[in-house]
Amino acid sequence: MLLDQETERESAEKAAGHTDVFAKCETDGGYFGKMRAMGDDDYTRPTLPPNPDRIMEFKGREHIMWSINNYLGLANHPEVIEVAHKALDEFGVSSPMGSRMMSGNSAYHQAFERELAEFTGKEAAFLFNYGYMGVQGTIQSLLGKDDVMVMDKLSHACIVDGAFLAQAMNGTQLRVFKHNNMENLEQVLKRVNRDRKGGVLIMTEGVYGMTGDLAKLDDITALARKYDARLYIDDAHGWGTMGRGGRGTADHFGVQDEVDIYFGTFAKSFASIGGFSASTKSVTEWITYNARTQVFAKSLPMVYVQSLRKTFELVKKGEDRRARMWKTSESLKNGLRELGFYVGPGEAPICSVFVPLGENSMEHVGSQTAGFLRQKGVFVTAITYPVIPIGLLMFRMIPTAVHTEEDVANTLSVFEKMRDNLGLRLSMTEEEDKKIRKVYGT
Repeated sequence: MLLDQETERESAEKAAGHTDVFAKCETDGGYFGKMRAMGDDDYTRPTLPPNPDRIMEFKGREHIMWSINNYLGLANHPEVIEVAHKALDEFGVSSPMGSRMMSGNSAYHQAFERELAEFTGKEAAFLFNYGYMGVQGTIQSLLGKDDVMVMDKLSHACIVDGAFLAQAMNGTQLRVFKHNNMENLEQVLKRVNRDRKGGVLIMTEGVYGMTGDLAKLDDITALARKYDARLYIDDAHGWGTMGRGGRGTADHFGVQDEVDIYFGTFAKSFASIGGFSASTKSVTEWITYNARTQVFAKSLPMVYVQSLRKTFELVKKGEDRRARMWKTSESLKNGLRELGFYVGPGEAPICSVFVPLGENSMEHVGSQTAGFLRQKGVFVTAITYPVIPIGLLMFRMIPTAVHTEEDVANTLSVFEKMRDNLGLRLSMTEEEDKKIRKVYGT
């Protein structure tokens, strides 16, 4: 889907003409171009309070918030804030200064990396300032001219951009397989191996963040072994939510030992920033010395290193939080299904609700429905093409450990009113159902 977005952007640039690099800026082209041209501040870049919570203020009124990846409810946790205050008192906001390669390395960074490696069952781990940069840097550092990347079509933008970076810098080849389609993945691997000169790296997510479905990691690891390929997993939404103690999606499938590079981010369950790659000692050291997105970037500040280590403790012993998150997810999904809404079959906590657009305008239906929900105090994100197939609208909702039964009940009541007051058609045609199944690779 993100490759389709890239094509759309290029088309918009061509349509804007080549006489002035700024010419496109006066058009409604590019990502979310029509909303930008309208001056929208409701559905793109809405202004919200900085402190995430289950109830947040938007345009002067309180809303039940279903759009923030605070899975375990650890944002603003008092123990984390206390550690952050102590780190600020001891180190300030600047420490350490410089990149890890020069003057920004510390025993605290190294201790956290050892803790992450031990928990993920890997020999070593390396910290990145941001998950996005970590994915890009890991891919760019490892893949050379004769290597081939094999990527799931629905991979997140950070994986796509990492692939583009490796292509541009190193001449690496890219192959794409249909989402979660193991037959197609095997076909791609067979073709790659016919005239293979270098290594092969399969790249996938653990949990797909828009739709909540899981990569078929048991099958993918088997194919990686069969065709002598390495496997990289970006487990942004699985790290902290899936597996034993939140160890992630590969642990959920029992194949963590067969994953060559495990990547986790701190922007979801940890409600912070940063990320890490974990692998063998030699691979991790190679990434450490060659990932441009970290070699030439300032070290992760101490206030984050120390607060993340405290958050890590809470994640590891957070079975009660994970249980509440799963209960909220199941109640929300089951309630919406009972109201007649098409809820995606994803096995992760993410709740993806599909509504058919028919002949209606995407922008009109998206703003009308999301607008109705927000007028009634329920904040959700409405998603349309090119993220999902044309002709469909999707509400992506993130249940968390801090949402209450009352939040779920009130939300279901508002969805029911939206269904009835707007006269929504919820039943899918055969073609619409086929499009949704294609999204999930079924």
